[in-house]
Amino acid sequence: MKKAQLIGVTIAGIAGLAAFVMMKGLVNKPQPTKQVTVQVNSTEVLVARVDIPLGEIVNDGHFRWQTWPKDATTANFITKSKGMAAQRDLVGRIARAPFMAGEPITDHKLIKPGSGGVLAAILPSGMRAISTKIKEETAVGRLILPNDHVDVILIRRMRSKTGQEQHVSDTLLTNVRVLAIGQQIETKEGKKSSDGAAGTATLELTPRQAELLALATLMGDITLSLRSVADAGDGAGPTNGTDITEERGTSIRVLRYGTRSRAYGVN
Repeated sequence: MKKAQLIGVTIAGIAGLAAFVMMKGLVNKPQPTKQVTVQVNSTEVLVARVDIPLGEIVNDGHFRWQTWPKDATTANFITKSKGMAAQRDLVGRIARAPFMAGEPITDHKLIKPGSGGVLAAILPSGMRAISTKIKEETAVGRLILPNDHVDVILIRRMRSKTGQEQHVSDTLLTNVRVLAIGQQIETKEGKKSSDGAAGTATLELTPRQAELLALATLMGDITLSLRSVADAGDGAGPTNGTDITEERGTSIRVLRYGTRSRAYGVN
């Protein structure tokens, strides 16, 4: 091959390789990213800066303002449009329910000092709080905690028809909520049992149930039976028919399926 032909072939080869590289670059060139900006209608909402436990007295350090979609706000939220006075008005209040960090602050979950104690604040309308003595063997080894549900059992002595004394027991109330164990009204994280020094359990009852329990404490020993969380919503209150009779006196009748099974007298 002549020298001129060899030079021509070489130039053609280099040109072809350059064309191949250029075409490959064009094919693999990344597509430009298109950014779309969406305007969201938002507002500033007052939220908890840190976890706020039940019964905590709040101050400015417990709050912060958080951008929040305006469509997701409710009338209970405290927004900046209401002014900083709305935040200052909350300082010194008591949490009647716990808040998680980042949770919007709502006015009805914070009570003003002098509006009643924390227990009165968390008690539902129409319900009563009443305490009964407990000890380790009558309170599931002190494993009952606030917000657990229990059955209330009365154990007492009575005379049989033959004149001999015997112990009898009856479930007086079923599926009632425990409001407090001693002075503890909230389950502390990681704590698996109640305070060993606690000697009372405070229960959430209706006025009628409160009368029944007050009478039962004079008649014998009260034992609390812990219920599973799986059936805590079944048979709330004394739905087994237990009640105080309308008759005058200090007797209590236990009704089972509409039939009187036993009558007790305090005297």
